[in-house]
Amino acid sequence: MTSSESDERPVDAAAATQQHDDTYDDRGMGSASTSTDAMDDGHGKEAVENPSHYGHDMEAQDHVDVERVESHTHRSVLSRLSRTTSAPRTPVAPTVLPLTDLDKGIVGWESQDDPAMPLNWAQSRKWSVTIMLACITFMTPFASSILAPAIQFLAEDYNVSSLTKASMPVSIFLLGYAVGPLFLSPLCEIYGRHIVLTSASAYFCVWLVGCALAPSIDMLIFFRFMCGVGGSACQTIGGAVIADVFPVHQRGRAMTIWMMGPMVGPTVGPVIGGFAAQTIGWRWGSWITFIPATIVVVVMAIFNSETNHQVLIKRKTLKLRKELGRPELRSCYVNPDAPVITNRRILLNGLVRPIKMLFTSVIIFAVSLYIAFVYGCLYLLFNTIPMVFQGAYGWSIGVTSLVYFSLLIGYAISLSIFSVLSDKTVVRMTAANNGVYQPEFRLRDCIWFALILPVTFFWYGWSAAEKTHWIVPTLGIIPFGLGSIGVWMPIQAYIVDAYPQFAASGLAAFSVLRCTVAAFLPLAGPAMYEELGVAWGSSLLGFIAVAMIPIPTVIFKYGKTLRERYPLDL
Repeated sequence: MTSSESDERPVDAAAATQQHDDTYDDRGMGSASTSTDAMDDGHGKEAVENPSHYGHDMEAQDHVDVERVESHTHRSVLSRLSRTTSAPRTPVAPTVLPLTDLDKGIVGWESQDDPAMPLNWAQSRKWSVTIMLACITFMTPFASSILAPAIQFLAEDYNVSSLTKASMPVSIFLLGYAVGPLFLSPLCEIYGRHIVLTSASAYFCVWLVGCALAPSIDMLIFFRFMCGVGGSACQTIGGAVIADVFPVHQRGRAMTIWMMGPMVGPTVGPVIGGFAAQTIGWRWGSWITFIPATIVVVVMAIFNSETNHQVLIKRKTLKLRKELGRPELRSCYVNPDAPVITNRRILLNGLVRPIKMLFTSVIIFAVSLYIAFVYGCLYLLFNTIPMVFQGAYGWSIGVTSLVYFSLLIGYAISLSIFSVLSDKTVVRMTAANNGVYQPEFRLRDCIWFALILPVTFFWYGWSAAEKTHWIVPTLGIIPFGLGSIGVWMPIQAYIVDAYPQFAASGLAAFSVLRCTVAAFLPLAGPAMYEELGVAWGSSLLGFIAVAMIPIPTVIFKYGKTLRERYPLDL
């Protein structure tokens, strides 16, 4: 099923099942590839274009005022739209749910306002889920980089002479990030998001204890890898949870809060880790992570609940079969004519499909390569900032770790801009496009941030090489924090919206390439800086960043054409 086909799916419970044969084994797999996406991008659009097709389903939502705005609407109207943050009048079509029809043996939602449906949860409940998700998504990237400034102490403790091997505990964590999504994503479809997310996060906490007590460098490397595997769950499943509980036009702010973890966490980690290594010892970095992470996991296990639409209806179906004595009842998300998909097949698809998407979709490969480079440079900075500031300015490791706050300043600026503009931009551009939403609208603001990103490499590299006042290279890192958030978040949201039926695999592919590059690029950093120097080594990265600037622009302009002309065939 292509994305264009998904836009034409019927919404009534009987017909809604017919589109499921190609998508069921992927739509619940740990990303925003959920029934939410399908209904937002498919059912909602059709509901607007063919309101008579839905009868009482649309009448049940007559309190939602959907406004169609022509593309030639006067600029003042668009200006008013862009100034509206959460207006009830929105050009994004409402979600229409497939309902229960026991006469036809179909189990779905009880009504369009069914409180069991995560999209209908109270805002307080939605945001509590988002905040808990954001907390654990902060802790795992925090753990990934907390050892970065302690490499020297670690090498001394384990008597390791190779700088590359001493850096492996930092890099290997990210390799675990790359492996985890391949099987955690399909497990979400089989067992649900809540149990997989909670179990994997608990698994992450257990291995932190091993990291704190590791008797050798080899054991530490292994324990850190296992930490990465468990810690990848929150990033793998987080997008799905956000899509489960928020409609398309409200996801921008929730995505902003959730995605603060993967960017802010790795930046705060070295600050804490640097002072811990210098005072109480580098092993305390793992304990500092373990204590709050365990608290968050316990809170999640108690207060969070399942959000996967398909899993919820599946459980409801099993319950009704038993209560009513009707074994023929089926979920509205299951196509009775399609072959039964076994758990083994679901897991196999989770392993194979992301790799196929990565190398068969030009769009996914291009944006994944771009973000992989950005993420790799982030961890390269983590490993090389101590080398630059301790070597050029003679700072202690604790004081050097304060430089990482420059990234946080950039993140704060970028997150503020993205939080304000993301949903507004989608609403405004959808209105100008006759009320038809296109995923490429997510990339509109990304284009400007792509221009900012390369600035850091030239500013920071040359000012540090010339040993100018320390404030100059420190400020030079801010544009990287600003640009990296500004390109990462819109691109991830774009994958969610552009490939709703395959978004799980798309984000898994996105994660695999990103984390693999981030695992190995920092290992090359010391050798590159030693060979080329800080100035030209940073400039080399800057030239690559400049070469990648056109990627968001090209996909913004031609992404829709590419998706329609070359649909995914998986």
